Amino acid sequence: MASIKFLGHSCFLIDDGKNNRILIDPFLSGNPLAGASPKDLNPTLILLTHGHGDHLGDAIEISKRTGVEIMGVFELVNYCISKGAKGHPAHMGGKIPYDFGWVKLVPAFHSSSAPDGTFTGNPVGFVINFHGHHIYHAGDTGIFGDMELISRLHGVDTALLPIGGTFTMDIPEAVEAVRMLQCKTVIPMHYNTFPPIEADAEEFKEKVESGSDTKVVILESGESYNIPEHIKAHS
Repeated sequence: MASIKFLGHSCFLIDDGKNNRILIDPFLSGNPLAGASPKDLNPTLILLTHGHGDHLGDAIEISKRTGVEIMGVFELVNYCISKGAKGHPAHMGGKIPYDFGWVKLVPAFHSSSAPDGTFTGNPVGFVINFHGHHIYHAGDTGIFGDMELISRLHGVDTALLPIGGTFTMDIPEAVEAVRMLQCKTVIPMHYNTFPPIEADAEEFKEKVESGSDTKVVILESGESYNIPEHIKAHS
């Protein structure tokens, strides 16, 4: 069964239990809430939303160990390649085909630089068609009106949304984002890792579910959400 495993902060492993394991923003070393060790992960694809240390994380080291490509915006991926990783540069608007479906790069409202200060292009989010189930990883972002357009163009079954505030959307904005996305399920992320992004996921759940039909799934680091077979309806 296909699953979405939360590994802390904004890191997820999307796994079909067969040949596809997508690792997103693998901030594990130095993460007090990490749900895995980088040496234990063997992804088939790494996606990076932007270059900040709490998202770039262990991506380069995992790529060098496994030979797996990092996919993201041109500047960020070329930075990773310069450090010895393998990469697939792309940019917003690009839809990259894979065996499991495709990955679409969409806007995020944030900034992006590597830990050494190198400019790493524009931040992005991803819409991932994973065997027909559409997953939207928003990356680090504030709310923006075109989230509604992302949903209209691509459809969103499961949204992975930041709720911690300070650097991203807070709870009220994330609730509004859910309304625009009209997703079936939302999993909160990017909260409680550090004091500046402390947030109450139960409050988010209550506000979303009291005003919509969207289900909120709160995952502890290391826990998984199984993708329901019956809602894999997109192409």
